[in-house]
Amino acid sequence: MPGERPTRPEDLGEIVLEVNNIEVVYHDVIQVLRGVSLKVPKGRITALLGPNGAGKTTTLRAISGLLKPEYGKVTDGRIVYEGRDLANRGPEEIVRMGIVQVPEGRHVFKHLTVEENLRVGLYIHQGRNAREEIERIYHYFPRLRDLRNKLAGYTSGGEQQMLAIGRALMARPRLLLLDEPSLGLAPLLVREIFAIVERINAEEGVSVLVVEQNAAIALKAAHYGYIMEQGRIVLEGTAEYLEKNPDVSEFYLGVAKGGGRKSFREVKAYRRRKRFM
Repeated sequence: MPGERPTRPEDLGEIVLEVNNIEVVYHDVIQVLRGVSLKVPKGRITALLGPNGAGKTTTLRAISGLLKPEYGKVTDGRIVYEGRDLANRGPEEIVRMGIVQVPEGRHVFKHLTVEENLRVGLYIHQGRNAREEIERIYHYFPRLRDLRNKLAGYTSGGEQQMLAIGRALMARPRLLLLDEPSLGLAPLLVREIFAIVERINAEEGVSVLVVEQNAAIALKAAHYGYIMEQGRIVLEGTAEYLEKNPDVSEFYLGVAKGGGRKSFREVKAYRRRKRFM
């Protein structure tokens, strides 16, 4: 029930990733993250939710080493994965450690076929059997098998999202970072993609940290969640706890107390922050 103390992430299992009080600055002057802390339990799906500009994508980039191309860096705090500090390491090194990010906007290689895109995901595991790995991806995404000889640029947005996730899985990640997988997709496709993510998590034990604005669909799939606003974590708990929390229902699931839908624009920001703090 709302008001009860939420389960800690440690209660869901071993912690595979711990982000401890990190601060991120872009161009040496713009502070985006202000003391962000979160934990990802091993073999679980963790959701990071919040509005546009909250700092969710920056958090993923800090973990995956993709801040440097955006002129950003972690200036304080630690990011610990399986006992090793990741802060400001290079992205290729982090991929080799078992963390792979699927960026917002999919970014497939449009002039390569679907299957050629998947093969790109094997670049750090050249010794593996490419055919077996590709068949493993087709197991989760049968539609990609039908499209295997089609140029990726001529596939739909949903098919490109499946391809981007499939390509990431070719690297055999132990921690998969998903940035806004629902972006620009129809609700039916969003549900299909999240169902596949749940299967991958259940069947392969891959830990998942997913950034989403669509709180409702993310909390249906997640075991634990964090809500971020203005570069800070303002609320956390199990997915069930967050779904039942009245503030989350009103401001992130769009359900007003009197029923119906409610927009963030209809509520003053200070009121929302006061409730969370």
